[in-house]
Amino acid sequence: MRARAAAAPPPRPAARDDGPGVGERILSTATDLFYREGVRAVGIQRVIDEAGIAKASLYAHYPSKDDLVAACLARHAAAARAGIEARLARPGLDPRARLLALFDYQVESIAGADFRGCPFLNVNSEIAESAHPAKRVIAAQRAWLHDLIAGLVADAGATSPHQLAGTLVVLFDGSSASSTIDADPAAARHARWAAAQLLDAHLPGRRRRQSRARRRR
Repeated sequence: MRARAAAAPPPRPAARDDGPGVGERILSTATDLFYREGVRAVGIQRVIDEAGIAKASLYAHYPSKDDLVAACLARHAAAARAGIEARLARPGLDPRARLLALFDYQVESIAGADFRGCPFLNVNSEIAESAHPAKRVIAAQRAWLHDLIAGLVADAGATSPHQLAGTLVVLFDGSSASSTIDADPAAARHARWAAAQLLDAHLPGRRRRQSRARRRR
């Protein structure tokens, strides 16, 4: 009896290199793959196949994989900044509420079905080369986050602002790392609670109100 021939694999989608959307298709495909599966695990050919483009088109937009990784991180950075700035711009927020709104944004992000950890921490852990272009993107995003939190702490008139700002950064980062390792978004809620306790201890107005409340008991 003759053995049945193995089924042919499904054909790959034809390369579609026409029109202005090629660069966006490359970037969106690579951003998704690198975030879900890791920078080292995903090769250039995988991006080419998934995006349905020719290799020459990819290299016309991104001279190397390193450049593509950096561009993907820049996209993550822009999205994070836009999301955080929109949250902080909501009307009626005092300085304390704006700081906690930053943590509310983190809680919602980590609870999302697509969350796979902090993209900057993920890539930083995979790439050792200090000259990699992605390292510059990471450094710029970290500087932005540190400056943002320091500015919000200063606006709130906190005592020990340098220590408070540094601790809030650690809480913000740690919530992402712990949630990823434990596969549990609860760490983000714990970090938000801890941030509220710290702010109440270091914002003069809050301390005075708490002191009066204790004396009335």
